[in-house]
Amino acid sequence: MESASLMEKIVSLAKRRGFIFPGSEIYGGLAGTYDYGPLGVEMKNNLKKEFWRAMVYDRQDTVGLDAAIIMNPKAWEASGHTSAFTDPLVECKTCHERIRADHSEEIEEHAKAHKKKKEPVSWTEPRQFNLLVEAKLGAVEGEKTTVYLRGEITQGVHVNFKNVLDSTHRKLPFGVVQIGKAFRNEITPGNFLFRLREFEQMELQYYVKPEEREAGEIFEYWKQERMRWYASLGMDPKRLCFREHEKDERAHYARAAWDIEYDSPFGGWKEMEGIHHRGDWDLSRHAQFSGQDLSYYDEERKERYVPWVIETSGGVDRAILFFLLDAYHEDGERKILKLHPRLAPYKAAVFPLLANKPQLVEKAKSVYNDLKKDFVVAWDDRGNIGKRYYAQDEIGTPWCITVDFQTLEDDTVTVRDRDTAQQERIKIAEISAFLQKIQER
Repeated sequence: MESASLMEKIVSLAKRRGFIFPGSEIYGGLAGTYDYGPLGVEMKNNLKKEFWRAMVYDRQDTVGLDAAIIMNPKAWEASGHTSAFTDPLVECKTCHERIRADHSEEIEEHAKAHKKKKEPVSWTEPRQFNLLVEAKLGAVEGEKTTVYLRGEITQGVHVNFKNVLDSTHRKLPFGVVQIGKAFRNEITPGNFLFRLREFEQMELQYYVKPEEREAGEIFEYWKQERMRWYASLGMDPKRLCFREHEKDERAHYARAAWDIEYDSPFGGWKEMEGIHHRGDWDLSRHAQFSGQDLSYYDEERKERYVPWVIETSGGVDRAILFFLLDAYHEDGERKILKLHPRLAPYKAAVFPLLANKPQLVEKAKSVYNDLKKDFVVAWDDRGNIGKRYYAQDEIGTPWCITVDFQTLEDDTVTVRDRDTAQQERIKIAEISAFLQKIQER
């Protein structure tokens, strides 16, 4: 399947089946924004739930946090975002499109497009463009305060370091996990969910002792752990890789920076999650700008120091895009989203074999209502059974449960596997246990 074709198919499927819609579409849209439809919001919630379970519930060394989107503007001065959170921008003198100066591939493709049309190609000198989104707070015009919609969720954790420490009495090393919205004045949003102006992040800020060896071991642990997590949810390991940042790519305070990349259909390997060694930059800067003591007292060593930070930072929306791309398969006319059951919007779909037979419909409704108590399940009685299977395959439903005439005799149903199309009969009383066990595989 050609790369461009795959992206087109995913974008089409996402809208047609209620995963993702263009933002504000009836008004002509708004570049870099998308809305999650009925199936998309279920998949997104499932992804975030899996992240939270793996990073908080299954661990003893982390806690969760949900910081405010709008922070005191001084926090962004301390983090360097108001002065350094900028991108170099060049403008095409022919069509006036703006592209990041460091995106050489995009510049080259843009130039090729003009050359094909026999149009001249020239660029302005690079100019800096601030990515923070400004907002105004206050009820009286002329007296409003300029604030920023957060450009990342990281700083909300660091400004609460002392609060978390005082309220939970954690010992180093420990981490704080957060999922939340962020906003950026992206110059060239594009590639569907890959580059957005409003997006969601899932992060861990892990505080460690300022010791090279221990911090290095923890950094390597989190690299492998985050890679393992994506593979555990069904992503093809062959389409994942690590990439270390070159020195000139890294922030000046970064001691190490690696990305988990996915082999995308829009330009090869693309960043999905970053693992960064941030040193003591964040806490030291916030201590300096706020005047607050953000050091940690080590009772064993009887000394105070500013912890170092190991960060894992992934995009929820990017992960959704890559999971959809990875899961898409075609088998003749059959389109199948082979999503891991824990990510699939519906865990099962329940059908009556025939929609015009009241006994079958009543029995199927009973099965459906019982399963709804523990699982997100779909009801489908449209068209023939074959069309229902095709529709559920395309939205990634792992199992289809059909109530037929044999069900009325022995209380068994047909369960069809999405990936293999194989069927087996099981007792109605065993369906819940079957679904629970099988989705954990």
